[in-house]
Parts: sequence; C-alpha cells; structure tokens
Amino acid sequence: MSELPLDAYYDLTQVGEVAVSPTGDRVAFTATEYDQAADEAVSSLFVAPTDGSREPHRLTSASGASAPAWGPDGDRLAFLAARERDAEKRVGWRDRDEDEGEEAEADDDEADESADDEPLENGDEEPKPQVWIFDLALGGDASQVTERDEGVAGFDWSPEGDRLVIESRDPTDEESEYLDQVREEGGPIETTRLQHKVNGAGWTDDVTRYLFVVDPDDPESDPRRLDDAYGGGAFEDLAGMDPAWGPDGRIAFTSCRLDRPDDTTVRDLYAVSPEGGDAERLTGGDLTHGAPAWRPDGDGIATVASDPDDPPAPAEVYLVDAATDADARNDPVSLTGGLDRTVARGGGIEWVDGAIYTRIADESHTRLVRVETDGTAERVFEAQGRDRALAGFDVADDGSTAVTVLSEPEAGTDLYAVDVDDLDAAGGPESFRRLTEVNESLVDEFAMPEARRVEWESDGWTLDGVLYHDPDVDPEDGDHPLVVAIHGGPMSYDEPVFSFGHAALTSRGYLVFRPNYRGGTSRGREFAAELTGKWGTAEVDDIAAGVGSLADRGWVDPDRVFGHGFSYGGIAQGFLVTQEPDLFTAAAPEHGIYDLRSAFGTDDTHVWLEAEFGLPWENPEAYDASTAVLDAGNIETPLLVMAGGEDWRCPSSQSEQLYVAARKRGIDAELVVYPDEHHNIGDPDRAIHRLAKILDWYETHDPAVEAESAD
Repeated sequence: MSELPLDAYYDLTQVGEVAVSPTGDRVAFTATEYDQAADEAVSSLFVAPTDGSREPHRLTSASGASAPAWGPDGDRLAFLAARERDAEKRVGWRDRDEDEGEEAEADDDEADESADDEPLENGDEEPKPQVWIFDLALGGDASQVTERDEGVAGFDWSPEGDRLVIESRDPTDEESEYLDQVREEGGPIETTRLQHKVNGAGWTDDVTRYLFVVDPDDPESDPRRLDDAYGGGAFEDLAGMDPAWGPDGRIAFTSCRLDRPDDTTVRDLYAVSPEGGDAERLTGGDLTHGAPAWRPDGDGIATVASDPDDPPAPAEVYLVDAATDADARNDPVSLTGGLDRTVARGGGIEWVDGAIYTRIADESHTRLVRVETDGTAERVFEAQGRDRALAGFDVADDGSTAVTVLSEPEAGTDLYAVDVDDLDAAGGPESFRRLTEVNESLVDEFAMPEARRVEWESDGWTLDGVLYHDPDVDPEDGDHPLVVAIHGGPMSYDEPVFSFGHAALTSRGYLVFRPNYRGGTSRGREFAAELTGKWGTAEVDDIAAGVGSLADRGWVDPDRVFGHGFSYGGIAQGFLVTQEPDLFTAAAPEHGIYDLRSAFGTDDTHVWLEAEFGLPWENPEAYDASTAVLDAGNIETPLLVMAGGEDWRCPSSQSEQLYVAARKRGIDAELVVYPDEHHNIGDPDRAIHRLAKILDWYETHDPAVEAESAD
C-alpha cells in the first residue's frame, strides 16, 4: 500500500456545472484544476460531443469560468468569467521536469510583473464577472458582452437568442462613492442592514440589483434596466435573482419584497416584460422559491421551494401558475409533497415532454425522479446504482439526450450521457456512455479507496453509513485505525463519492467512516426533525453507536478512533468530546460553532437560528442546551481546532472559544486559522496544509505509533 502524496492535490480535477446543447449533440462543462505555480484554483470551460467520439475540448483556461448556457441556435455558448485575458494553462505539478519548472516559474514572474503594471479596466483590484460568448460556428476566442462595474451575477438567453437578461448591482453615485472608500481606501464599514454580512460575500450594503436586457450582438449599446425587476432578501448575495426568460416573452425572477426582507429567507417568484413595466408577484410570500424553470408551453413555472418556518420540511418541486390574468391564476402546487423526500442540494428542474426530472435525496442516496404535473413521481435511472453519487444532471432542449455527473470512489467524478428514453430502463442501457476521464492519470497512478455501506442500530432506528478503505485493506481483518468523518448541515447525508481527502487517509491505513445520523435529509421529515432545535442529542448517540458497532465487529481498534468533520461535522465533534470523552483518541473539529448564544448575530445565520431555536433572549435554555463549550470541563480529547479567518457562517471566534477551553483544561490542543478563507478552504496550498496538519495530529496521538517509537 503506497501513500497518496498530498502534493498530488495539484493533479486533481473537479467537475462543476454542465449544460447540454439544444439538440443534445454537445455538452459544455466547467472543471476546476489547481495551478501550483500561481497557487490558485483555475476553473475552465470545456465542450465534449455527447456520443463519446472524442475527448473534451478546452475552450478557456482563465480562472473563474462558470454558468455555461447555450444559445437557442446551439452555435453560441455564453458563460461568466472575471478575466482580462485568456491565461496560458499552467496546471499539474508532475507535468514539468525540474528545468521546465524553473523556466515556467521565470516566465510566470515576468508575466506577473507585467500584469501588475497594467491597470484593470473597471478600476478595481480584480476584474468582475462579465458575460462572454463563444461563437463555435465561427471559432476564435470568446467576446465580452457586458462591462458592468459591479459585474454580472446571473443571466439567461431570450427564446430567439437575440437578447440576454442579466442581473447586476446598480449603485447610485452616493453608493459608488461609499464602495470606493471601502474597497480602495479601507474606509469604515457603515450599515443599517439586519443581514449585515454574508459568508463568501462579505459585508453587505444597500446597493440594489436589477435585471437588464442586453443585445449580445451590440455590446456597446446601453443595457435596458427593468426598474421594477429588482432584488432583495437576506441571502440574495448568494442566491441571486434566478433570471429565466420564458417562451411567452416574460422574464421570471426571484426576490423578497416583504416589510423586513433581511429577517426572512422567503423568496417570491415574479414575472416582468423585457420591455419594462410592473413586475407581477406569482407566489404568496410564504416560501423560499428558487431555480425557476418555465414550462415549455409557457403556462407555468416549476420551482424548488422550501418552508423557512419549518426547517426539517423537505424542499419540494412546486408548479406556479404563470397566467397573465392574476384573477385566473391558481395557487402554487407542490408536485413532490407525497414523496417526503427533499430535492437534493443544487438539484434543478428539467422539463421533458411535459414532465419534470430532478434529483432527490433518498435513503442516503442522490437519485433521479420523473415527476408528472399531477404529482405522480417515479424513481428512474437505475443505471446509476447505489455505489456512486449523482452530482449533476442536464437535458437537451429537444429532450433527446441527458448528461449526468457521476461520482464514484475508485473511478473519479465524470460526465456520462444517456438517451432520455432510456432513463427508465432496467439496468445499464446501450446508450449509456462515459464522456470524460478527468482524473485518469491520478486514479491510474494511485489507488483510490473502495467503499461499502454499513448499517447499525441506534435508539430504535436502523441507520447507515459509508465505510472507505484502501483496496489492499480488508476491514474484516480487524483492529484498524478509524477516522469518523461527520457530514455538515446537519441537513445533508453521505453516499459513496470520489474524494481526494478520503484517499489521503485510506492510503495511510485508516478506515474512513461517514455516518448518516438522525437530522440528515435523505429519509424524510421525521428523520430530519430528530435533531431540529436540539443539537448535541440524536447525532451524538448515533455516531457513538456506529463506532461501537464497527468495534464490536472486530474491524476497528477502539483505542485508535479519530474525529474529523467540517461545519456541522465540527459542531458534532464539540458535542462528542464533551459528552463521549472516551470515544475519540484525538479530534480535528473544523469551522464549527460551539457557543450558540455568541454565534447569534456574529455569524450570518440569525434567520435560521431563530427558526430553529427562537430568539436567545426569549429561549436561552434552548441555546444553552445546544452549546458544547458549556460542558468543556469534560474535555479529555486532544483537539486540533481549525477555522477560516473570514468565515461568517461559523466565525473563527467560535473555534477560539473551544481551543481556549481545552487549553484551560490542560488538554493538548492546537488552533489553526486560515486568515483569508471563508466557510471553505479554496486555496490549494492551504488545502494541502490542512490535510497535512490533520494527518500529523492523528499520528502524533496514535498509541500504535507511540508503541512503535518505544520499540
């Protein structure tokens, strides 16, 4: 068994968004690679034929390509990118020998110095995302269509392909002056907004975002602002306005225009003419609507919607009546309410022959369903199996071809095409074909882990999880070290997926256990509600029972069990080390919350916390009951506590509290804060550093390693 070198992270490729061409003959997709010389993630745009006749063709290598969308003619491909020029591809540390690396580094230094001398056109430190279009019939580089000072957050084509609708912030002169003072001069942050910051977006302001109509063939012309198509809402900086141009000519979008838009996550669906005028509200102000998709006949719009006042309730597909006569309009209807299953995170809506395809979370599994407008739902695409995850899905406008993104532990994450008519076939149809092997060199050179599903009992529930192990390791041989990797959310779930982090652990002899504890989202509302408003209860019992089950089978050495997890995975470790102090040999909670009262208002989730726990001054007992740091006197586990310096979902001050509590107890502990990171680790060097720290922490506290050293 050979260890996966952590520097191989630079050879990792991660598939992002997919968009099938209107006639189904091609698929565009984004993929993120890692540039070692520049120490950055590079998101590029590719196109591949859906018949699998050749490998994908790279269209861009400039960082930031996203949101690919085909024009109705199928010859033009629009996307978002923040770029000044198409940079030379510099990806893959093992693709260069020593001399080539030195030469490339010198060239990069010269290019960086030259770039530093060139002012950016928008006057800011970094270019803003704009709409670019490739004309694939004519060839050549992409042409820039928009030049918005605040960039473009989203867009859609008109049905005829002669116009685009874009969403963009449009500051007044006074607001522009304030933004310049903050961004360029380091001026003070001034805000009166309740939602005063949002993770990943930073401090919020009062700038309004609008929809604009743009002529892609005349980018010099001024875009038309639709004055009544404006946004609003607590998380609009993340959610956007979801512009969708319908077949009847109207443009759908989401916004919150309630009296206190920052005090709710409600988002209503609106429709507006591309010529301007008043926008019509199509929904009732009680749900969070997103991902609107017009019915091909224009009579309705399907959305994914959830109830912000009922956190464990599944997100469902709704059909919204889009009749122009408001008096004749029916109320929105849930089409998937009978499933008691949530639409999977990032799950969109695809219309085919009057029915809807979407991805749902179902029994610790992301799978595809076809939903009729009468509410009939059928699970389809058996070819996926239960040993890989459905990470993406798109369908051609003509309904001929679907492209799926499948993540498989041993083989990687790749695109697969299938004829839409074969989605309900039993087994693997002949039309099912693989289109990409983006991590071929990585999986060929290094052994990726195998995965198996395991079950155990806890508090009357039969639970399940995924156990990863190196192909050369048989878990049933016994006494293996175990890493308990706890998913975030907590309203999420684990299924077999391709993961560099898993491979780094399993190649070093660890089993990796990902338990699906109560509070997750793949088994219906009752299962999710087990943890709602009472953190530190069901998940503690379930995770401890899962570890105990593996130990009872003789697969795991109970003295070599290590904690691992990000976000709620970090939160759960806080509860586990205070309530089950003998469970973990050492733990590495990352980006977590450990004091619920002090999190309220210092993170960006006050709306969610109020929905789940009430207000801290009205229900302090609920907040204290779900606060791990109040039980810090029980901590005996060595803790590696990690955080992002600009994480406003789980602020770094939370990790500091847990760290200081452990040190006050005299427990071996270390705090690692990544200053510029949000609620993730995006910088590749830091991602590698993070894995190295975790592995070193486990090894330092592993009694087997200590015993070997003593010998």
